Amino acid sequence: MSVTENNVSEAMREGVVIPATSRAERFTSYDVEAFEVPGGREENWRFTPMKRLRGLHDGSAAASGSATVDADAADELKIETVGRDDERLGAAGVPSDRIAAQAYSSFTEATVITVPKETKTSKPSTVKITGPGEGKVAYGHVQVRAEQFSEAVIVLDHVGSGTYADNVEFVIGDSANVTVVSVQDWADDAVHVSEQHLKLGRDATLKHIVITLGGDLVRVSPTATFADKGGDVEMLGLYFADEAQHQEHRLFVDHAVPNCKSRVMYKGALQGDGAHTVWVGDVLIRAAAEATDTYELNRNLVLTPGARADSIPNLEIETGEIEGAGHASATGRFDDEQLFYLQSRGIGEDAARRLVVRGFFHEILVKIGVPEVRERLEAAIEAELEAVGV
Repeated sequence: MSVTENNVSEAMREGVVIPATSRAERFTSYDVEAFEVPGGREENWRFTPMKRLRGLHDGSAAASGSATVDADAADELKIETVGRDDERLGAAGVPSDRIAAQAYSSFTEATVITVPKETKTSKPSTVKITGPGEGKVAYGHVQVRAEQFSEAVIVLDHVGSGTYADNVEFVIGDSANVTVVSVQDWADDAVHVSEQHLKLGRDATLKHIVITLGGDLVRVSPTATFADKGGDVEMLGLYFADEAQHQEHRLFVDHAVPNCKSRVMYKGALQGDGAHTVWVGDVLIRAAAEATDTYELNRNLVLTPGARADSIPNLEIETGEIEGAGHASATGRFDDEQLFYLQSRGIGEDAARRLVVRGFFHEILVKIGVPEVRERLEAAIEAELEAVGV
């Protein structure tokens, strides 16, 4: 064991939270055994309830089922089921934690979705991923490839039961313009841990939207990187946690080339005893990334006592030659002045509270751009509010 490993092990025995190093130094590997088994005190895992991972983190969760993949896709898309030996897999990024490496080592078939060069798809495409079933474990891999000058809207819809870990890749070619929506609408028993890799080519544009509603424990970790100048990524997220649900979103935007832009906006609401949301947003501007323009924002609305939201924005800047960089985070309860204003105009208290929540999410909803997803999300938010009489 190395000196560093000895120090880490000693810190864990003493109950010390192991501090995070620069994201520029974050280790990546396809090899599961290259990662230590996390104990829950590492910075990357300190908010995650490790026992609820059902062994995904320590190798004890052997695959006992499989997820099913069904597509309602535009005719222009090419959808393939490929083996592990397909040379395209891994093009967008390398696993950065043990569960992602375990998922990469354990899947048997991958789904590759290709938007052909210079093609604009005729409609949004939905790929439904259904979990392996209650009590079962599965690993998966999906790759979305948008070739040069293509345009598409793709929805990945995660539903069903079971324990599921996967890697999702988005390889966005030069000057392509793509919107992708990852919906986590799992059954109450489900556990889902997903690492998502976003790689943008020259002058590529990607709108990446994460919507998390269901599941017992859901942890989604998107990482955006730029292969060449002119990339523009917008990362949006909306999440709603109920009693005892744990929802965790960990983002990393790695600006390593000049003249790229990123915008991050995540909003979440939570209600019920033991509801817990975690948002960690890391942005790194490397020394070579001159003329970078970046901003990240997270807002959380706590609707009832007993719920907890953690929000941690991080910004590392290695060059002063940038267009702009900033971040903001806030967590709070209902705005009493807003409620008073609405009630003073004859709106009942319950209706006023609903209007405040809808207004809180409106900024994200209008950016989704997929009517079917937006309508479904609005209905889900309404159902959540009715469940506790908000």
